[in-house]
Amino acid sequence: MALIPAYNEGERIIPVIQEAKKHLTVIVVDDGSTDQTGEFAKQAGAEVLTQVPNQGKGNALKRGFSHAKSEGYDGVLTLDADGQHDPTEITKFLSKWKETHAELIIGARDFSEMPPIRRLSNSFARRSFSWAMGREIRDNQSGYRLITNPIIDAMLASSETGFEFEVEMIAVCVEQDMKLDWVPIRTIYGDETSHISPLAHTLHFLRVVKSTRARMQAHRRRQRA
Repeated sequence: MALIPAYNEGERIIPVIQEAKKHLTVIVVDDGSTDQTGEFAKQAGAEVLTQVPNQGKGNALKRGFSHAKSEGYDGVLTLDADGQHDPTEITKFLSKWKETHAELIIGARDFSEMPPIRRLSNSFARRSFSWAMGREIRDNQSGYRLITNPIIDAMLASSETGFEFEVEMIAVCVEQDMKLDWVPIRTIYGDETSHISPLAHTLHFLRVVKSTRARMQAHRRRQRA
């Protein structure tokens, strides 16, 4: 199942759904959009779950996770609604899972192909989170992911509601000794509008980095015990 969280994406969501449908059933979680995102998604052939008011990407993903579990899916493949993720690359994730059966597979972007400001912020985030994890993390902010039920079960208990939810997911995967893997994906930037408040996002991210550092240190102590 392809799971697409969406907030005020309008017609941009249509080609994403149309291409994703060639590979998987598509569920869209319309996270309190004030435009016609939900209607466009239905017209494109997706099943739409609506939550009002806007509750954040983490909560939108949890809504989709719960739906996937209730429908008997073994996992979900998440991608963004704004076109930054190429749905034709869904096959990369499916092939990687058949090869490795990793519980979490993340699409890793080429940071050198990002606009300068995005490259700077993403590089800082990657280095910071890699330090917290005690291992290299190729792309902690990519939302293009194949997520299996063991990860879903663990993340349904998360208290994170926003973009930090996806960052915490990586820590949970490693902490619970599940396999993390990667696939290279296209790096796409267009005229999409970011829904992130830079200052608030940075503060929340630093909080997650601090908590991740502590939980990884505790995890390593348990492994040595």
